Amino acid sequence: MRVALFLTCVNDTLYPETGKAVARLLGRLGVDVDFPMGQTCCGQAHYNTGYRHEAEPLARRFAEVFGEYDAVVTPSGSCGAMVRESYPRMGERARAEGRGDSLARAVAPVVPKTYELTEFLVDVLGVTDVGARYPHTVTYHPACHGLRGLRLGDRPRRLLEAVAGLDLVELPGADECCGFGGTFAVKNPAVSAAMGTDKVRNAESTGAEVLCAADNSCLMHIGGTMSRLRVGMRPVHIAEILASTEEDPAV
Repeated sequence: MRVALFLTCVNDTLYPETGKAVARLLGRLGVDVDFPMGQTCCGQAHYNTGYRHEAEPLARRFAEVFGEYDAVVTPSGSCGAMVRESYPRMGERARAEGRGDSLARAVAPVVPKTYELTEFLVDVLGVTDVGARYPHTVTYHPACHGLRGLRLGDRPRRLLEAVAGLDLVELPGADECCGFGGTFAVKNPAVSAAMGTDKVRNAESTGAEVLCAADNSCLMHIGGTMSRLRVGMRPVHIAEILASTEEDPAV
């Protein structure tokens, strides 16, 4: 099985340790992971801001770079949802506008084989116990694209519950948005900040040491709010928890 890691812009620029954690985790499970150097942005920022036509070359690029692989794994629910949900829509819109079906044909092969990390672990590899150890109290925030777009359901929780030493506590209002929403945080800063504050206060009420999610864009927003509110919690991507072992522990 040829598997490629799609790291995404946010992770590549700000959270490279998440990508390294994915590679360590999958390698421990016997999966050889390739990192295609030609990968770029998936176009989500353009598409969500109304620049659909400008996002199309990026969708074509994604299909070209990752087309030869059996599976594409990403530690980002939002970018995974962009490929799985938005690429087909872009192809259909291009066809409806009389621009042919070349975009739809280009992205069609790569859409069904693009997986968010926890989907790949549970649905493709068929594992929930990945041999991790993380002796901390953790609460889990289901980011919106994973929750409502990819419908990850209880996959992340099942993986966390199997981690040795991890005490998973319920997050009040877990299904409420953290307020990031990409450009939403820029266009509606006051609302975004208020939603972030609600999310952090709910997390603080659990007494957990760590707030975990499957999307670093949300963790960036939540972590910034935690810092401003001087809350003694840490935001940690689920990949880094699942990659942690007794021999090679995550902090």
